[in-house]
Amino acid sequence: MLNYPQIDPVALQLGPVAIHWYGLTYLAAFALCGVLVMRRAARTDLPLAPGRISDLINWVAMGVIGGGRLGYMVFYDLSAWLANPLKVFQIWDGGMSFHGGLIGVIVALAWFAKREGASLIRVGDLVAPAIPVGLAFGRLGNFIGGELWGRPTDVPWGMVFPHVDALVRHPSQLYQAAGEGVALFVLLMWFARTPRPAGRVAGAFLIGYAVFRFAAEFAREPDAHLGPVALEWVTMGQLLSLPMSLAGVVLWRFGARWAGPLNKLEKG
Repeated sequence: MLNYPQIDPVALQLGPVAIHWYGLTYLAAFALCGVLVMRRAARTDLPLAPGRISDLINWVAMGVIGGGRLGYMVFYDLSAWLANPLKVFQIWDGGMSFHGGLIGVIVALAWFAKREGASLIRVGDLVAPAIPVGLAFGRLGNFIGGELWGRPTDVPWGMVFPHVDALVRHPSQLYQAAGEGVALFVLLMWFARTPRPAGRVAGAFLIGYAVFRFAAEFAREPDAHLGPVALEWVTMGQLLSLPMSLAGVVLWRFGARWAGPLNKLEKG
């Protein structure tokens, strides 16, 4: 049995301004993702200059934050949002949804691709292998913040979260960091090391994340105000991962047909 290390979620206090570790993990994630996408862009046929990659990462960041917050309110706290629609802007209260963030990222990528005259599917293939890095940092931020703890367990590496209760629980944040973060990153980088038909890399990400998330939910404590949402055991995270995996299969199968030319220069 291990004890949660009781990490102070505030990394730095500057007078009235508190800089939280969770925010720093987001900044680190966006920075590292930007570097990875730039390196991938240099090895692909997608004609995006480094300056355009910076714009792309900025759009992705806005999609993650905006979509993540709105998705949380819709998927996990709809009644509170309907009672107070402005609550969606109260980010300091906490509450971000990966699946909502993913929708936000897709919208951001679609806007960027349209503006650049590029294919959304090809831009998605470019970005997809870098996303697990952000997920790993995000789950580490969850662990530092002492949130999204796991279900009770008797495994030797179980952890007591004193701010929750005295039960030994799965450190599910670390499971997710290792699965949907590190393992998925390694698999996607390996898969994307050679040219693939358009849509295959992005499709592999959608399928891979859905599988890792579905499995991790068996160790993660369901949200207290939701509990299981179907069949007395299916969680919201698992439910939302099902259409995600289906979208990945469709993208894998038909992405190359729908991708179109690399950019607008090929249309003439």
